[in-house]
Amino acid sequence: MIELMLRTSLALFILAIAIILYRIIRGPSMPDRVIAMDTLGVNLISGIAITSILLKTKAFLEVILIIGILAFISTIALSKFIERGAIIEYKRDR
Repeated sequence: MIELMLRTSLALFILAIAIILYRIIRGPSMPDRVIAMDTLGVNLISGIAITSILLKTKAFLEVILIIGILAFISTIALSKFIERGAIIEYKRDR
């Protein structure tokens, strides 16, 4: 029963990822695309976690951590770029 629920949730996450990819490609504005990329990262983490449970392995846990860190950093960097036009600001003395 649990395996059926896990497989169903994995199929729904795959469907959600497909919808999110459509939003990234056809998003009306750049902030919508950034939010879709963040949501994509969360859904990828969830899908990989379910796959790890189904395969009864801990091999994917490092992948989950790396995707989580990269998704967070990319969301922050793209948000700063949209807001200010630069990710790293340098102070000029002149």
